[in-house]
Amino acid sequence: MTETVLWWLRRDLRLEDNPALRLALNGERRVVPVFVLDPYLLARPAEERQAFLFAGLRALDTDLRARGSRLVVRKGSPLEVLTQLTAESGASAVYAEEDTSPYSRRRDAQVADALTLRLVTGATVFPAAQVRKANGSPYTVFTPYSKAWKSLPFPGAPQPAPARLPAVPDALTSLPLPSTPAPADFPAGEAEADRRLQAFLDGRIAAYAEQRDRMDLEGTSSLSPYLRFGMLSARKAAWAALEAARQAPHPQARRGAETWLNELIWREFYHAILFAFPFVLHTAFNPSMRAVPWRNAPAELEAWQEGRTGYPVVDAAMRQLAATGWMHNRARMITASFLTKDLLINWQLGERWFMRNLVDGDLAANNGGWQWAAGTGTDAAPYFRIFNPSLQSARFDPQGVYIRRWLPELSHASLDGLHDPNRLTPAERRAANYPPPIVDHAAARERTLRLYRPA
Repeated sequence: MTETVLWWLRRDLRLEDNPALRLALNGERRVVPVFVLDPYLLARPAEERQAFLFAGLRALDTDLRARGSRLVVRKGSPLEVLTQLTAESGASAVYAEEDTSPYSRRRDAQVADALTLRLVTGATVFPAAQVRKANGSPYTVFTPYSKAWKSLPFPGAPQPAPARLPAVPDALTSLPLPSTPAPADFPAGEAEADRRLQAFLDGRIAAYAEQRDRMDLEGTSSLSPYLRFGMLSARKAAWAALEAARQAPHPQARRGAETWLNELIWREFYHAILFAFPFVLHTAFNPSMRAVPWRNAPAELEAWQEGRTGYPVVDAAMRQLAATGWMHNRARMITASFLTKDLLINWQLGERWFMRNLVDGDLAANNGGWQWAAGTGTDAAPYFRIFNPSLQSARFDPQGVYIRRWLPELSHASLDGLHDPNRLTPAERRAANYPPPIVDHAAARERTLRLYRPA
């Protein structure tokens, strides 16, 4: 073995279908798997997500050791750590999976200026800049983007994990990983990601189109944390959706697979938006929505964060987030609409709270989702689309199962009261010590329409 290279892991914590690893291994090279504990990223308040990350790294190290390798963990600025490891190992190059966030691109540019850095696509199926209009400009509306995405030749089936990997020299020391356990609802690691994918394909995907919005059912894939950290590759997920559609035994099953594929493409769309328009992390994509007169209402923001708005479906969703680090996607839309259009509080405060608490928090998807709900983003919900919490609750949690699970104090309340807080009796409210609604939805809707309406 005449050449050593570094495999720099970031958000691709897997051995199967890992193009950076596969390229690094090309030519019988010695590959040193490296993870850098970056102080810039670790300083972000995201306890659940970091716990999931560390558990995923421990699982990956176990998988590496089973194949004769191991993970080298160092702490510091990526450029300094990789420069030091290059000197220690005699590595000729660094291989990594590209990312789309502004920080990632600045970080990688700095490393590429000093070392030989080879980046490959992997966080998404196609490179963020590949799915473009005929004139080369980026799409800003999802439907034509998705049509263009589907028209491209799919980049092959997912590749298997290598059976064996080269040993890492003993001289390369490694820091211990924090021992914080993963969130209880999301065991970390590639094996768990694969188990969940197979369970979804074997069952729920057939009814996904009909059940994905039902908060009271297990109708989603629950794979978002694993896609976030690359414990499941984007290509493997999309390939699985395409195969499920191709092999569907009936139209409902095919519709379920196609609907799930569209959700995966939404993720790709938001990565493409962040790549082309990095300013969306700091301001509204739509210039006409940058002057919305958001209210400064810290007490109402805190009530929303803590699940004390007096609207059961909103409060149940926020309690789910606090308890598990995850929230059903329909609930994300309901809570985001409530914050921005019922309370008229800046979407950026909600975006920040979600990033602080979500196990699957992803800059591109989280920003895209919040701007969609607030009506400020690309291909956003129109300004006049304002979710009615009571109607959303009745439609997507018809028997109140979701609400009763996360608001046990309302477990004995009437179903009408669960959906419409104005129908909770004084006795029910006192028994549950449940707060009255902090805003009247009808009045809030009129206020928002007046302030959002174009001049």
